[in-house]
Amino acid sequence: MSATELLAPLREAARTLGLDLSETQLQQLLDYLGLIQKWNKVYNLTAVRDPQAMLVQHLVDSLSLIPALRRHLATATAADPTARPGLRLMDVGSGGGLPGVVVAICEPGLDVSCVDAVAKKASFIQQVAAELRLPNLHGLHARVEDLKVPPFDVITSRAFASLLDFTTLTRQHLKPGAIWLAMKGQHPDDELAALPPDLSVFHVEQLQVPGLDAQRCLIWIKTAA
Repeated sequence: MSATELLAPLREAARTLGLDLSETQLQQLLDYLGLIQKWNKVYNLTAVRDPQAMLVQHLVDSLSLIPALRRHLATATAADPTARPGLRLMDVGSGGGLPGVVVAICEPGLDVSCVDAVAKKASFIQQVAAELRLPNLHGLHARVEDLKVPPFDVITSRAFASLLDFTTLTRQHLKPGAIWLAMKGQHPDDELAALPPDLSVFHVEQLQVPGLDAQRCLIWIKTAA
């Protein structure tokens, strides 16, 4: 299936999710998918090979995060709209850039850092940023617990680790009042029960991914007041 043939289903999936993406953004998403396909053997980015499956399981699945993220950003900047360009997001264990690259394309005013312990995957993100001309996208090679960077407004992950490990490893990178957004499959009851009492799971949102017959949810977490 060619990139041209993937454009219509991608556009329809975005509309189903309530996302008004420009033709430039849609094309950037497809160009990103093309880079994953092109460099997969070199960088070992995904076990999925079929373009249509990659579209749904990677791009559209990651796009399902965007409506929730936009709601949060709107709330976070309601008191001070000028603060939004300075907001920063970390995508932990990003691998080939999911969902971080998708976020960077859909939210060009948000500074996105994709962190991975595998050097060639972080290098791939840098390559994507250069080829797609995304100055707000950065690939960082590091174990997240060893990273020395300013704190972030949002920290997200897509099947990176357990919720306990995810929050423990990244807590030092969270700004006061900031949140974690963890993308999960089925409702992770055991992982939620393992979180310490000084963390607050204040929302569990069911995600509907167009074309994907599988459960998805988004776990919203903050430090308890």
